[in-house]
Amino acid sequence: MKLIGSYTSPFVRKISVILLEKGILFEFVNDAPYSPDSQVSLHNPLGKVPTLIDDEEQAWFDSSIIAQYLELRGDAPALLPDDALASLTIRQLERLADGASDAALVIVREKMRAPEQQSEEVLTRHREKILRSLDMLEAKAAEGKWLNSDQLNLADIATGCMIGYLNFRRVVPNWCVERPALVKLAETLFQRESFARTAPPAA
Repeated sequence: MKLIGSYTSPFVRKISVILLEKGILFEFVNDAPYSPDSQVSLHNPLGKVPTLIDDEEQAWFDSSIIAQYLELRGDAPALLPDDALASLTIRQLERLADGASDAALVIVREKMRAPEQQSEEVLTRHREKILRSLDMLEAKAAEGKWLNSDQLNLADIATGCMIGYLNFRRVVPNWCVERPALVKLAETLFQRESFARTAPPAA
């Protein structure tokens, strides 16, 4: 099994964590999609990471789809419950965390532009998306049923990778203010071997 992606992508980290948690052996291929010599588009027409090449050489792309594929393999531990509605609830929280990561990526790319070309409207709109998402995730983490429970699930992993990316890129640096449940969740996750091994490289 081969995982193609970038060390700094929160979506690639999500899949790496899942593979490590399940003990699935894989080869990591570092390939940034924005690099001029990137080979990502050969496997994923959208030119995005992560892309997973399974043992039958089939390419799977979009981190949510890859996560579902890895669950369908049946490797322990299960990161989704058997109950379909409970599973869907966790998948929605996963997508919420992923959406916040998407918004953070937009901010990072916008700030790479020359200052006079940056759009304050774009920065503000996506920062607000992140803050609203964090508010909902904080409420769910405080509740401790679908997020931040005793059993690691897909929503926890997606949320941890999103928070890790906010910290790494210093997007919304004050995100932790008045969000103690998310702080506790992040601290717990970052102590796991799977998260420690996939931390983005220091700048």
